[in-house]
Formats: sequence, C-alpha cells, structure tokens
Amino acid sequence: MYIQMTDGAPPPPEQSSFDHRIEELERQKEIDDWLPITSSRNAKWWYSTFHNVTAMVGAGVLALPYSMAQLGWGPGVTVLLLSWIITLYTLWQMVEMHEMVPGKRFDRYHELGQFAFGERLGLYIIVPQQIVVEVGVCIVYMVTGGQSLKNFHELVCQDCSPIRLTFFIMIFASSHFVLSHLPNLNSISLVSLVAAVMSLSYSTIAWTATAAKGVQEDVQYGYKGSTIAATVLNFFTGLGGIAFSYAGHNVVLEIQATIPSTPSNPSKGPMWKGVVVAYVVVALCYFPLALVGYGVFGNDVSDNVLISLKTPVWAIALANLFVVMHVIGSYQIFAMPVFDMVETFLVKKLNFKPSSILRFVVRNVYVALTMFIAIMVPFFGGLLAFFGGFAFAPTTYFLPCIMWLIIYKPKRFSLSWWTNWVCIVLGVILMILSSLGGLRQIIIQSKDYSFFS
Repeated sequence: MYIQMTDGAPPPPEQSSFDHRIEELERQKEIDDWLPITSSRNAKWWYSTFHNVTAMVGAGVLALPYSMAQLGWGPGVTVLLLSWIITLYTLWQMVEMHEMVPGKRFDRYHELGQFAFGERLGLYIIVPQQIVVEVGVCIVYMVTGGQSLKNFHELVCQDCSPIRLTFFIMIFASSHFVLSHLPNLNSISLVSLVAAVMSLSYSTIAWTATAAKGVQEDVQYGYKGSTIAATVLNFFTGLGGIAFSYAGHNVVLEIQATIPSTPSNPSKGPMWKGVVVAYVVVALCYFPLALVGYGVFGNDVSDNVLISLKTPVWAIALANLFVVMHVIGSYQIFAMPVFDMVETFLVKKLNFKPSSILRFVVRNVYVALTMFIAIMVPFFGGLLAFFGGFAFAPTTYFLPCIMWLIIYKPKRFSLSWWTNWVCIVLGVILMILSSLGGLRQIIIQSKDYSFFS
C-alpha cells in the first residue's frame, strides 16, 4: 500500500513503533555498557583461572582441618574428594549452558534460572539464593579479613595493647570503600591475580609450617563431642565447612560473561581451560592443608588452622597478611554481581540515570552494610557452616543439575540422568544437615560474645 506523507502529518503507527523499539534497544545497550558484568568482554582465558581461584579458595581453606576433625578420616576424605569431583562437574555444566541458545549469552546466574524455570519462577528461585551466597560471603570475608589483621598485629607486636576485633574489621573495610568503585570484573583483574597468588601462598605456608611441627603429642582423631547428639551436629557443621570451600559457581557465569565469544570460537573453550587450571590450584591448596592440618593437630585443631600454629611466628604472621590480601580480592569478586543486581534494578526498573554518583552511593552503602553486620556477628566457624549449607549447597551442588535436566532432558536412566540425580540427592542432604550444624554452632558461640566487642 502506498501512503503519501504530507508536511506536518504524523508518522504511521508502524514507523512510530519501530522508532520506539530502536530507542529502547539503544537505551538498553547504553545501560549494558555501563553495568559491571556486561560492560567489558575482552578477558583472556587466564582471567577465568585467577578469578575462579580467588572466588573459591578463601576463608574456607583455613577451616578444612577443622571440618576434617568433625568428620573423621574416612568421611572427611570422602566428602572432600566427592565435593571436588561433583563441583567440577556442575561447574562444567554452568560453562556449557552459558551459550546453549544460539546468539544468546546467559551472563548472570538468574538469567539461566529464568530460562530453565520461567521468567518469574526463575527469579524467585535463583535471586534469593544468590544474594544470600554473595552477601554472606562478603560478611564472612569481612570477619576473616579483620580477624587475620588482628592476628597479624598480635604476632608482630606482642607487647602492644590489645585492640578490639571491631576496629580491625573497620580497617579491612576501608580498602573496599576504595576498590569497590572499580567499574567491572575486568578492572579488578590485577586485584584478583594478586589474591589468587596469595591464596596459594598462604595455603602452602600453612600446611608446610604445620608439617614441620610434626604430629603433636597425645594427638587424638576421635570425635570430640561429649554426647552423641553433639557429635552428630558437629558432623553436620563439618559438612557445611566443606560446602563453603567450593563457592565459585555463584559467579562463574558473570566471569564467563567477560570473555569474548564468536560462533566459531565460543567463550566456553577458554573459560573451561581456565576452570581446569583453577581446579588444579584448588586441589593443591585444599588437600595438603586438610590432611596435614588434621594429621598434625587431630581434633584439637582450631576453626582457623593458623590459630593452632604457634611457631614460626614470622611465617604465621606472613600467612595472616596473605589471607588479608586474598580476601580483599575475594570480597570484590563476590560483591561485583551484587553491585550489578542493584544497579540493574535502579536503572532498569526505577529508571535512575546511570551515573558515577549513583554507583558511588550504592557501593559505599553496600560496603558499610556488610561491615556493620560483620562487626555484630563475627562467629567465623558457625558462619562458614550455616552459609555453606543453606546457600552454597543449592547453587553449587544441585541447582545446575536441575537446570540441566530441565533444559537438555537426558534419557531416563542414562548415565547423565543418574549422575545429575545423584548430585541432586547428595546436595539436598548436604544443605539440610550442614545448615542445622552451622546454626547450632552460631548459637553456642554467641553465648560468649557481646556485640561490638
């Protein structure tokens, strides 16, 4: 149909609708270019290596001997090894599902969840879990950073007056009031690299210094609980501690989103290469420390193995300093997706204009909030177990398997079908049991703690 346009006549509805769509696409692209997850896609494969190491090897590694003490030799080694295998498998699933739809990238965990479960249900299932995981990690790392700074101060200045943990948490938080304003994941790549090196360094110092001490006199490997109920609940706490040690899945899609992708060279290739190298580093950090730490100290090991070490002072002080440097990077890795969620909500749903002022306010408020909560509840061992069971088990152990079954629909009773269902059952059991143990641990420790101590 030929339509003659006259001066001053309004454009046809089709043209107005088309122009509106173009404007909306341009606005969405402008927003995506500003948001921290999608603003930069030029990462190399080795970026995924140290991002994943930084995300995974953190506070949890120092608690592994303690978890082993609560589980015992047989169950401890079995759970540690099974967790490594299962989480590597589910991480592979996440990498594969990132670009399973041609021309579409699931840059965020909740986007994959929405594709699998539906737009609304996917948000309800994934977003609360992911927020609990990422905010929980940031709180725990605030506690870890402050505690490690306190340990470092007491080791290098043994005649100094004691300083409350609260102030060390505030000192640790001060670094994040600066680093949190780096715009995206690629901009913190150097911070993440340093953190990854530090994680391998302090893990090595911890297990070699422990091995040098030799097995302690009268060491015992039995369960320490005074009653059967206490022993069982301690066992549950140990499960949560190990679950916390494998936490990188919550940011893996966001990390993969920073890698460039083309139809001939999809991002899953370099991403998986980086993940494999990262998991080798994880094994080098986890297994020697868990086995040597428990072997030397037995069931008397502390929930932070560095506390159990008394000498050499210089090595322990250095390890504590390395822990601080590492969890600075880990905090940033887990905080970035939270920044992305909040900033996305503000600019897309509430129509705030993307600006440096908005980002400044959002990120400072978040750092202050996690610092405040960390100061109030620094129950390190209990927090590991509770967050490990309640949040990390679903997002790490069985949600990827559920999404895989929904999306790919493997043949019933096939190897893939059985593998995923086994992971789901084990993950659900881990979630329930370790949450109970962690909650009990928090209740016990809170009896001897005064707020803002």
